[in-house]
Formats: sequence, C-alpha cells, structure tokens
Amino acid sequence: MSDAGVIHDIGYQRYQGPRLGRAAVLGALYTHGLRASFGLGRSAKSKIFPWGVAGIVLLVAVINAGVRSQIGRWLFDYYEIANTMSLLVIFFVAIVAPELVSRDLRSGVLPLYFSRPLRAADYVLAKVAALVTAVWLLLGVPQFVMFLTGAFTTKTGMKGVWHELGLLIPGWGYSLLWALVFTSISLLIASLTGKRAFAAGGIVAVFLMTAPVVGVLSSLPSETAHHLAGLASPIALVNGVEIWLRNRADLGLDLGDFGPIYGIEAFCLIAACLLLLLARYRKVASL
Repeated sequence: MSDAGVIHDIGYQRYQGPRLGRAAVLGALYTHGLRASFGLGRSAKSKIFPWGVAGIVLLVAVINAGVRSQIGRWLFDYYEIANTMSLLVIFFVAIVAPELVSRDLRSGVLPLYFSRPLRAADYVLAKVAALVTAVWLLLGVPQFVMFLTGAFTTKTGMKGVWHELGLLIPGWGYSLLWALVFTSISLLIASLTGKRAFAAGGIVAVFLMTAPVVGVLSSLPSETAHHLAGLASPIALVNGVEIWLRNRADLGLDLGDFGPIYGIEAFCLIAACLLLLLARYRKVASL
C-alpha cells in the first residue's frame, strides 16, 4: 500500500474578477454606516428612534415655514434651528455612535476588518464620514424645507431667491460644524467600550454635564471668566462660534474680544478627538 498522498480536484477555482481594493471597502463601510444611522436594512424597531428624531426636526421646520408664509418672518432662522434642536441631536448621536463602533468592538470583527486591505485610518474615516453625513442631513434637510418656503413666498422674484440661498448656505455650514463637533466627541467615547448602553450614557453625560459648568464660570466675578465660560461646553462652544462669526450678542454668551478663541478651540477639539480616535483604532489593529 502506497504512503503517497492523493490530491482530489473538487472544483474550487481561483477568483478571476476585479479586485476593488481599499477605496471600495471604505465606500462600503461608509454606505453601511450611513444606512445604519437611520436603521435602514435593520428591523423596524431600529428605525423608530432615528426616524422619530428626524420627523420631529422636520415637523419643527414645517411649522416654522408655515409661520413664515403667514406673517412673513421666521420663528427662528437657518442657524437657530440647529441651536433649537441641539438636545435631539445629542440623543441622536448617543444612540447612533455606539451602533456604528461599539457593536464592532463587542462582536470582535475588527481583527477581520484590519487583516487587509483596510487600514485603521480608513475605518475611522468611513465611520466619521457616515455619522457626520447623518447629523448634517438631520439638520440640513429641515433647513432646505425652510429655504423652499422662503424662495416660494418671496415678493422680490429671483433676487429674493438668491437672498434666501445666501442665508441657507452659511446655515448648512453651521450645521456641518455641529455635525463635526458632535460626531468627533461621540465616536471617541463610543470607541472606548463595546457596551452600547455605557457608550450612550457617556456621550449624553459629556454633553449635558458640561453645560452647568458654563453657568458656574459665568457667575464668577472675573470678566475674563465670563467671556471664556462657553469654552467649557461643546454646545456653548458652537454657539460661541456663531456669535463670533455673526457678531450676535443675543444668544446668552458674552465673548468680549475672545471670539477667535472659540473658533480655534472648536478646530482643536475636533482635531484632537479625531486623532485620539485614530490612535485608538491603530492600537486595536495592532493587537
């Protein structure tokens, strides 16, 4: 009897199709993350909260548009709708951010993701882009509804339409700032634990528990403390950027001459959170 092995051909063939590479993987992760943000492709239960929040924000925009069509002015403008809906945005990212990253940590699929060709930077970019897009759509679509109302009810023709468009675009930019700040903070917190309940609680705590600090600093006798109080809270920080850029003094914060500091901190906060998030996943990828 021969000791030689026998090779059996059972019909497996080598893959001969196109190899799409990192860009395709990144795009697939982004698309999946954006769909997951609104519960698409998941059970009806997963759609209730994100679409409920989106419906409330859109309803507020429709009511605002109705008031504009009747009395000729907004209850709140393109910037103020983001400020008004900030609490809903907090709960939105508190639910969605853990869904995007904590689930991957808990299920242990990250080593499979990072085997090849996906890199940690690609993973972070896809998740950040997905949540930024979701938050921006949450605010940007209602702003667009307001624009349509303003454009169709204007009494100055195309001049009025262009005027409304000139108000909408900066408003979209302001919504993007909200999206970047909320996304960077929430994803960083969610990346620290695989338990979604803990991640959601941590996100809500960071946003809501820092708000009273602003009030405490504002009550100090130092005038400088009053001007810099908004730096202690992400929500007040973004409001401070609006006050600085629009030269407004009716939003509850007195920036004094420290307006540029708010812009610098907003940029540094976003950059620091994203760098820490990248470092977190590079550590995971190296395990």
